[in-house]
Amino acid sequence: MATATMAAIFSFRHTPLAPRSAKVPSTPLIKKRALSLNLSSSCSICGLRPLVLTKIVNTSTAVRRIPQPLTVVCAKGYKMKTHKASAKRFRVTGSGKIMRRRAGKQHLLRKKNTKRRLRLSKSIQVDRSDYDNVIGALPYLKVNRAN
Repeated sequence: MATATMAAIFSFRHTPLAPRSAKVPSTPLIKKRALSLNLSSSCSICGLRPLVLTKIVNTSTAVRRIPQPLTVVCAKGYKMKTHKASAKRFRVTGSGKIMRRRAGKQHLLRKKNTKRRLRLSKSIQVDRSDYDNVIGALPYLKVNRAN
């Protein structure tokens, strides 16, 4: 039974440094293929490329595979956050109306008559002009915009 021998050879690609007599630019140059990196006032690296580790496998029965790039795909977008203070102040009815409490029922109730206090106890619908503000603070609210 014959055994196949595998020999792995690693090679590095390296771009040589610029000669010391070359003039050093004050800002990095950006070209299509080569970059120039200003390291100090006396020396710079031109044609800056990362070191690439390539593996060459020599086998008699090896099948060459083309390496495929790794792609990260995000299926979901970002979640919007609910403004919790607004969530405690607004409610939605079964028909999709946004309801709120009336102001003025927290303190100084002694000087307000009973009829006024009863009226302030009831909740009312949020005005149409404020719907965009409430929906912006509560993005997952089930609102019927036709109401």
